[in-house]
Amino acid sequence: MNKEEEFVNLIQKNQGLIYKITTIYAKEKAEQEDLYQEIVFQTWKSFDHFKKASKPSTWLYRVGMNTAITHMNRSKKQLHVVPIQDVKIQFSESGDSEKEEKIQQLYAQIRKLNLLDRGIIFLFLEGKSYEEIAEISGISVSNVGTRMSRIKAKLKSGITTQTS
Repeated sequence: MNKEEEFVNLIQKNQGLIYKITTIYAKEKAEQEDLYQEIVFQTWKSFDHFKKASKPSTWLYRVGMNTAITHMNRSKKQLHVVPIQDVKIQFSESGDSEKEEKIQQLYAQIRKLNLLDRGIIFLFLEGKSYEEIAEISGISVSNVGTRMSRIKAKLKSGITTQTS
């Protein structure tokens, strides 16, 4: 398989991952599409540097999140995210409104976090281990643990304050 075929295969297998990153860091559809293209472009530019020491998806998370953060800083636009009420997710068969309300509160608090913390909690919610989060974000495992403790405390206090 040649380089171009490998690259296309990587992008096709990970379209959902790229889409998730774009929806966290961009609100408007056009902005999401621009960011998607930018992530694909940056992935292509750095494809020769992918040493395959990590899983392709781990490497793509890192490229995608770094590109999103750079893109948002470069555009100097205020950070926008898709409001949870705009995301069409069925959380349960029964339509448990109490559970959905709690999830909406969680996402409202996540939107208040800085860009790096938002990425860290995103990866955590994606089921990534602290080691994988460290590899993707470029910080140490102990720093991930410290940040996660702080993020969880911020989220917990914010949600508790809202419900009180």
